[in-house]
Amino acid sequence: MKQLKFKNGDTMDAIGLGTWKSEKGKVTEAVKIALNNGYKHIDCAATYGNEAEVGEAFSEVFKNGKVKREDIWVTSKLWNNAHKKEDVIPALKQTLKDLELDYLDLYLIHWPVAFKPDVGFPEKADDFLSLEEAPIIETWNEMLKAKEQGLVKHIGVSNFSIEKLKDLMAETDHTPEMNQVELHPYLQQNKLLEFCSKNGINVTAYSPLGSGDRPDEMKAADEPSLLENPVINKIAKKHGASPGQILIKWSEQRGTGVIPKSTNEGRIKENLMSTGFQLEEDDLKEIADLDYHFRYVTGKFFEMEGNSYENIYND
Repeated sequence: MKQLKFKNGDTMDAIGLGTWKSEKGKVTEAVKIALNNGYKHIDCAATYGNEAEVGEAFSEVFKNGKVKREDIWVTSKLWNNAHKKEDVIPALKQTLKDLELDYLDLYLIHWPVAFKPDVGFPEKADDFLSLEEAPIIETWNEMLKAKEQGLVKHIGVSNFSIEKLKDLMAETDHTPEMNQVELHPYLQQNKLLEFCSKNGINVTAYSPLGSGDRPDEMKAADEPSLLENPVINKIAKKHGASPGQILIKWSEQRGTGVIPKSTNEGRIKENLMSTGFQLEEDDLKEIADLDYHFRYVTGKFFEMEGNSYENIYND
């Protein structure tokens, strides 16, 4: 498997287990299955509401001794209601408590969007803080403090466009080490990947399979299916692989991280086995033609009349 390298020499396995939308009753077992079958990269977030259950899996597996904490890469994310500088490190410490860990390998600002501290998810414009009230650079400086304190090894961002990255980089000497964004053949983001590569920013792909299991209110009425795409299925048949494995391999072969979510034992194992073949040049050309600039996770749920969060992605 490919690995993503960080400036200090640390490496992260490209393929990890995502935990967004993993139900509380199933996610503990899913993480245990993953860790016991060769996964070394687990992606979490406070807002997923299941970090305590993920922590149960970590505690049990690490106690058994077969898998060591230092061999596993754990990512989590700061939620939008903890952007104020006094809230960043307490939110991180809660994540560490829930995950039953002493440190994270990577901590990300989940969105370039801020809520008031008592808001889990906004219902009205007044639930937000403007970026003047909670500047990203103040949040970022607290992330740097967390790194200095040994609470996290690496820090980065998620859902940041080129413009948002440039804005942050203009205010700090510490460039984000990671940008986690939606990436798949329908949204290939070549310009963003090129910008990140030039600036030493690693990239991780979320929703690599199209996120068909996300809530209905987040779905467009006629959104296209990646897993049913004829080109993807033709390439899968050629390689004796599943459509999901083709999509995961495409991300890994591009040099990005990729974090497919599953709580199904067979699927968890199958996803990791995406390393067992190489996509050929003609496969990659056919997939390149699928770039429709289609987002499954649009960020429109943050756009409310009266707040300042229009066009989050600068599309």
